[in-house]
Amino acid sequence: MRAALVFATVAIVCGAPRLHAQDLAPRAYLITPLGSNAITLANAYNDGDLLLEGTVPIEDATASLDVPSLTYYRAFSLLGRSANLIAGVAYGVGSFEGTVLGEQASIYRSGLFDSVVRLSVNLVGGPAMSLSEMRNWQQKALLGVSLKVLAPTGQYDPTKLINLGANRWAFKPELGLSRRWGHWLLDAYAAVWLYTENPEFFSRNAYVAGVQSQTQDPVAVLESHLSYDVRPRLWVSLDANFWRGGKTSLNGVENPATLQQNSRVGITASFPVSRHQSVKLSYARGAYIRFGGDYQILSAAWQYSWISAGGSK
Repeated sequence: MRAALVFATVAIVCGAPRLHAQDLAPRAYLITPLGSNAITLANAYNDGDLLLEGTVPIEDATASLDVPSLTYYRAFSLLGRSANLIAGVAYGVGSFEGTVLGEQASIYRSGLFDSVVRLSVNLVGGPAMSLSEMRNWQQKALLGVSLKVLAPTGQYDPTKLINLGANRWAFKPELGLSRRWGHWLLDAYAAVWLYTENPEFFSRNAYVAGVQSQTQDPVAVLESHLSYDVRPRLWVSLDANFWRGGKTSLNGVENPATLQQNSRVGITASFPVSRHQSVKLSYARGAYIRFGGDYQILSAAWQYSWISAGGSK
């Protein structure tokens, strides 16, 4: 009972584990021909410590989470500019463990994450082009904007402590710059995560008879990538990000201990397999984690891409 009560406190202090602020996505503003399509099957394995900064009496807290996902990509023209839409779903299977007041405790979860949709438009340097037009085009500087939306479609039970879904909407407007020098490509992004209220957080159970609401402050994110083209479709990237914010409030009472001020570094490599297929491998780990999950993340993805017949402006 003591272990369960303290894990309830963890859920209130930390909320469910969130991985989206830790994303490292090189070449997110890459220009592709009109009518480009891609289906990607990926799996990300997250494993590491939970840093709770003494907010609760838990020692040696760890998490292990396996996340297979499926995404679809489509390139099109928006007011003459290159644009694309990405939609994806992911499933999570994992456990969260720790020593609570001298007792070992664990929680297991399996279910869908919240679904994601991202719309991206290049504003400067990225006109919408057919495949034949792109053969004579050389990238220099690109400036783009995007909006990522997480919809509350994931596994969520308000009576439980930890869920894979968040029971709220999340929005990430982003500004992205991409600059090429020969084989070298530099990407830099600036974004902010914005969250709606979770109106039913850890409610109607043995610990809380009524309904609780949870809110979260915005999270500012900076991200950069330096990549090198070995040859067409074969490239390697060094990745890094930093994010700050995200303090949570329960029923209007803010907990300053939940401020995140974290950074991750990683490496990504993409390999062509055939004309339509490629494989991408990546590894990332915490460079500085003040509060939250200090995960090592190993991911692998297989992508099948094609260009629809008759793609035009």
